[in-house]
Amino acid sequence: MELTKKNTSFPYWKKIIFILTAGWIVIWIYRTALTPIYPIISDYFGGASDAQLGNISSFYFLGYVLMQIPSGLLVDRFGKKTILIPGFLLFGVGTVFVAMSQTLGTLFFGSVLAGLGCGTFYGVAYSLTAEYVPENKKSLSTAIVNSGTAVGSGLGLVSSSYFVGKGIIPWQYLLLMTTVLVGVMVLVFWKNILSKKPQRKEATEIAERQSEKRSSLKDLFKPQMIAAYILYFSTLYTYYLIDTWLPNFLETERGFQGTAIGLASSLVFFTAIPGALFFSRIADKIPHKKITIIILLEIIAAGMLLFMVETKSQSLLVLGIMAYGFFGKLAVEPIIISWLGQFAPQKSIATTWIDVNKVDTKRADTYR
Repeated sequence: MELTKKNTSFPYWKKIIFILTAGWIVIWIYRTALTPIYPIISDYFGGASDAQLGNISSFYFLGYVLMQIPSGLLVDRFGKKTILIPGFLLFGVGTVFVAMSQTLGTLFFGSVLAGLGCGTFYGVAYSLTAEYVPENKKSLSTAIVNSGTAVGSGLGLVSSSYFVGKGIIPWQYLLLMTTVLVGVMVLVFWKNILSKKPQRKEATEIAERQSEKRSSLKDLFKPQMIAAYILYFSTLYTYYLIDTWLPNFLETERGFQGTAIGLASSLVFFTAIPGALFFSRIADKIPHKKITIIILLEIIAAGMLLFMVETKSQSLLVLGIMAYGFFGKLAVEPIIISWLGQFAPQKSIATTWIDVNKVDTKRADTYR
């Protein structure tokens, strides 16, 4: 059933797509903003070691993974809006702690808080799209939502490389500006995300569906679900390897400097947007070929990653970065998720997406 806001003909599911996309943009601006400027942060804290710098992201993902399963269960039990707004407020508080830190200990604590807050978003985002987006629009809609991660990543990398790297603003100001964006998103969530209060007829239909498809632990470990977990693990591991490793690799191994590091790294994310929209559109038009499309994209992305590592030419490396973005994680993820939706237990949809996404913390952090 298509849900619309009162006194407007604009479908609610389309509004959800725009809101969730904006949410990912804000989260990923924070996630990537510090990576290109670790040397500046090291100097600020009196010469922090590579291991200590690596702990900035490690503590963020510690908080993120600790919130994954609890947030999924809470969303399924209490509703999306009830969990989403406090989660984003906690994200904002953590960002302020990081920005105002005078010691590494305080910075790590703020990173954990930010991770805990962001950990509430994933289950909400994909349970909303699974619940409200029409079936024939799911892959494309998920791709649009995921494009927020690409836009946010690119903005975070470029803005920190340029504004902070060139000494235009201190790195703390960049995080405080991110906090303002977090506050804006909280207002958007509060005003536009509906607190679902089913009418009697709808509640009866939901109860009947849930009684017919009572979820259990076994539902999360069907062969199709296990295959998706393994595939998604590999996809996300590679993507976050790129996210954490690429800026350092470009600087230390391939001679990129200054703003060029952020610009080259951001190409992964910006070229991912047209790739995600293109392949998701194809998957929606030929849904019986989703598995074939997924396998082909994974093979091509793996080949592009190998090419990036092996080539010594900066020009060819940039082409490899763009190709990986086009064929990589953001292109294949919406198709995996829409395919997985056929097998996920509907009563525990948020918990299922969280279960698949736990791999976020299994990232290769070259700074540790």
